[in-house]
Amino acid sequence: MKDPEILQRAARIKLAVFDVDGVLTDGRLWYAEDGHELKSFHVHDGLGLKRLRANGIEVAIISARISHLVAKRMSELGVVHVYQGQEDKRACFEQLLHALQLGAAECSYAGDDLPDLCVMKTVGLAIAVANAHPSVCQHAHWQTRREGGSGAVREICDLLLDAQGKAEAELALHLGNH
Repeated sequence: MKDPEILQRAARIKLAVFDVDGVLTDGRLWYAEDGHELKSFHVHDGLGLKRLRANGIEVAIISARISHLVAKRMSELGVVHVYQGQEDKRACFEQLLHALQLGAAECSYAGDDLPDLCVMKTVGLAIAVANAHPSVCQHAHWQTRREGGSGAVREICDLLLDAQGKAEAELALHLGNH
């Protein structure tokens, strides 16, 4: 059973924002012999992001790093709010809020390390992945059981959809119970 306060916070979310490295990936940086970067994304996380969008919850990523692979994966998932190379994540987040005409209390943010704290301290639901830095965990409202890159994002998506009463109807649709 989830904490009622967390469920209340999750029920208000209209925009779910995620860091990339350490949240959507396991945080390791892989380089091929030719210098090309490699990343691994969990398929369950991808379906979770698609489910959020299909159920009226906007999705965004804010990353300090720039990666063609991130742009490609987010494009495959239909995520249009992709902000890479953002040294000042809070400024980027505030611009996104303004563009979408949302308040910070209507947003969640999932992070794993110190650069994420500036956004986490402003949102309605601050989330740390299971393997986040201890300082990030201290400032999170909720922490996933799964690690970044290993289904943590799907866990977050499931929480938001459950709290908003959208998960059961979706499950029934997949089971053929119209």
